[in-house]
Amino acid sequence: MKNFKVWVGIVLLMFSVFIFYTSRQYSYYSEYGPGAGFFPAWLSGLLGLFSILFIIDSLRKGNHVSFADVLPPRKTLWKLLKVVLSILVFIFLSPFIGYVITSILVMFILLVPDFKWSTSLVTAVSVTLVLFFVFQTFLDVPLPNNPLGF
Repeated sequence: MKNFKVWVGIVLLMFSVFIFYTSRQYSYYSEYGPGAGFFPAWLSGLLGLFSILFIIDSLRKGNHVSFADVLPPRKTLWKLLKVVLSILVFIFLSPFIGYVITSILVMFILLVPDFKWSTSLVTAVSVTLVLFFVFQTFLDVPLPNNPLGF
């Protein structure tokens, strides 16, 4: 099956089934009215219905969209992949080496191809320190720290 629309419909259908299954863990109705599971159950049911209709419509019509039509050019795809990999590196490294060092490293890696290395380093350090100060001081949000405390 090379029709991209059908695959999007299948993924949406699987997502709606997952959300519906998860919503069944919460109460559908409480003593005051609809419970925590009411809204996600109905929304996921509607999403499932519409995704089935979308799949049927995609199979019936002749205007198939291939995967190659949807993917961006190779250079843009590489940049997108680099951003996703940087987010994964941030998620896995920040508990061990802290928010500040991880954020500087990831931001530097993302900025170096488009700016001079000195500009990238100054930007990465300054933005990270400002965000760390704002989240720690004003918002009182705990960020992952390394053994040195930053």
